[in-house]
Amino acid sequence: MAGKSIFVLGGARSGKSAYAESLADGWQGKKIYLATAGILDAEMDERVKLHRQRRGGDWLTIEEPLELVAALEKTMNENSLVLVDCLTLWLSNMMEKSADISSKAEKLGQLLDNPKGRVIVVSNEVGQGIVPDNALARRFRDESGMMNQIIASHCDRVVFVTAGLPLVLKGH
Repeated sequence: MAGKSIFVLGGARSGKSAYAESLADGWQGKKIYLATAGILDAEMDERVKLHRQRRGGDWLTIEEPLELVAALEKTMNENSLVLVDCLTLWLSNMMEKSADISSKAEKLGQLLDNPKGRVIVVSNEVGQGIVPDNALARRFRDESGMMNQIIASHCDRVVFVTAGLPLVLKGH
C-alpha cells in the first residue's frame, strides 16, 4: 500500500468502501474503523450491519459523527491503520450542527499531511450528476466538492472507484 494517507472517492454503491477495506488486507498492526454515520432508521441500521459483516471481526469500530479530527488524533499510532468511512456523512452531520465545514476539513487535511500510521479516508463524489433542485442539496453538493478537494490535496494517494474498479488519480 503506497502512501501513508489514501483518499478513496466514488459514487453511491460504487464499491469504494469495499476497495478501501481491501487496502487493509495483510496489515499486521491494529485496524480501526472510524465510522461517521449515525443510525437514525432501520435502513441505515441494515447498511451498518452489512458493512460490519463484510469487514469481519479483526477491526475495532469507533463511532464519531462530528469530532473526526480529535478521534483520529486519539486513535492513530505507528502500528495502526485507520479507515474513515465516510466524509459525506460527516459533512451531513456538520451541516446539521452549522459547523465551520471548511475549517474542519482543512484541519483534517493537515492531519493527513503526515499521519501517524496509515489512514484511509472514504468519501462520496456527488457532483457528477444533475444540479439539485433545492438550495440545501446544492449547498451539500458544493460543500462536498470543496471538502473533497481539500482532502485530496493533502493525501499521498487518491483513488476514484466506479463499478468496483479503482482508478488512481494521484500517487501510485
